[in-house]
Amino acid sequence: MQQIQIDGKVREDRGKNAMRRLRRAGTIPGVLYGGKGEAVAVELPAQQLALLFRTEAGHNALLNVKLAGQNEQLAVLKDWLVDPLHGSLLHVDLIRVAKDVRMRVRVPVHTHGEPVGVKQQGGVFEVVSREVEIECLPMDIPEEFRVDVSELSIGQQVRFADLPLDPAKMKLVSEARTLIAHVVTPKKEEEVTPDAAAAAAATPVEPEVIKKGKKEEEGEEGEAPAEKAEKPAKPEKSEKKK
Repeated sequence: MQQIQIDGKVREDRGKNAMRRLRRAGTIPGVLYGGKGEAVAVELPAQQLALLFRTEAGHNALLNVKLAGQNEQLAVLKDWLVDPLHGSLLHVDLIRVAKDVRMRVRVPVHTHGEPVGVKQQGGVFEVVSREVEIECLPMDIPEEFRVDVSELSIGQQVRFADLPLDPAKMKLVSEARTLIAHVVTPKKEEEVTPDAAAAAAATPVEPEVIKKGKKEEEGEEGEAPAEKAEKPAKPEKSEKKK
């Protein structure tokens, strides 16, 4: 595992204005904590921290942090804050680690090769997982896992259980059956024949009102209309006896 030297110092000033001044001066505010020591506010050179995001190890790289007036401490990047507009680093959290204590880390998983199922069978290659969590000593943290997928046919896959982990140094924390990548059959799109398309275009679509009227007319033709009951004749008034 690659190690990066970081030379910083304990940060005395606090508050937003103080941190803005630090950034303008080319340093990044942060916190160093964990292990047997107390949490310490620090300021670290921005150029040295930038190496973390340029190396293959990425955020898993080990940091040899040397603060002014203190002994060198081994740490890793735990968290960081980036300006969403400019992409510049604003703050970092570093956690102390011991060389003889196992720790959990997430390691990138990269695939290489062109699957047989894609090249010869017309399948589709899909990547499902790009990171795996393992447990190991800090000095045994791998920069990445590379998986050869060139032998995959349609319906075949690789899982975390297939990763080349050294059982003497590493323990798989992620679920072993989790998919890394697989080759699947492409989805077929329904084809519309020219005759069917022409027939659909030639068939007029009648408004709902017209359809409803037709149904009512058909019902009237099929059934004899009910005759109206005649009103009973009013009884004639009897002549009054004279």
